[in-house]
Amino acid sequence: MKDIDLRDLDAFVAVARTRNFRRAALEQRVSVSSLSQRLRELEERLGVRLMNRTTRSVGLTEAGELLLAGVGPAISDVGTALDQVRGLRGVPSGRLRINAPPPAIDLCLAPMVAPFLQAHPQIDLEIVSDSTFVDIVADGFDAGVRYGEHLAQDMIAVSLGPPQRYAVVASPDYVEKHGRPKHPKDLLDHVGIRIRFGRGAIRDWEFEKAGRVVKVAPTGRLIANYPGLARRAALDGVGFWPTFEGYVRDEVKSGELVSVLEDWCAPFPGPFLYYPSRRQPPPPLAAFVSFVAEWRKQERRRNEKSIVVPDKRSAIRDP
Repeated sequence: MKDIDLRDLDAFVAVARTRNFRRAALEQRVSVSSLSQRLRELEERLGVRLMNRTTRSVGLTEAGELLLAGVGPAISDVGTALDQVRGLRGVPSGRLRINAPPPAIDLCLAPMVAPFLQAHPQIDLEIVSDSTFVDIVADGFDAGVRYGEHLAQDMIAVSLGPPQRYAVVASPDYVEKHGRPKHPKDLLDHVGIRIRFGRGAIRDWEFEKAGRVVKVAPTGRLIANYPGLARRAALDGVGFWPTFEGYVRDEVKSGELVSVLEDWCAPFPGPFLYYPSRRQPPPPLAAFVSFVAEWRKQERRRNEKSIVVPDKRSAIRDP
């Protein structure tokens, strides 16, 4: 054991867990070549091959599986112990990695970033935009962001924001030329700007009113997976675009875009920050969870203050 560096074992566990040198290198904050060199040196010291590597995949040998089963839990315990010790300093430090879909980043996380980093100067924050469903533990993330219907039962979930809703928008010129739909099925006679999600799926447009759900799949010549492109296309009169209301609120207010079928766009819960249940979360994650709780509290206070209570005396008139 004297000739084995703990960092080599940590590197081995990272690669074995992710089955990906590039992903493990990001997690370890080293170069791929440096990580590969560590693995080679570890194999030379042990005198056995731990991994079979190709340009496309990484697989563990029998010796590698045996080593992972033995040292994997121990490395995790060491990391937890170090996090606890760092936490005793009273100043959270270290790296925090979060995986989140683009709308949750744009509409909820982005406004939090600068205040959080300012409040915690010793924390390095990495937010990865990803609309696919990932295993945050296997991929080396401390936490993820998803909407309620996609949360796993064994995760702790913390609300990141108030309820959201979709909006279906088009340019005023498009609406003037082609008309305003009065029912979701009317969209079948219109051009739609379709969205392709991370794993290649193009979902139906879903609407809900008084408990009734209607799904439609408008045709269209433009398919996008980037909101900025879809937004520009809608502004340029390509067709109707279904998106989060927060993306187009200013354009609708200014008249650059027209919102339709508002009564069919029911509110739904905002995104949740989720992370594995553990007794002692890493200090950077614990700091962010605490920050989110305070952010949400201040957000609710701002919303309460923005509600104007009418003066009852102004409604009293002389007979």
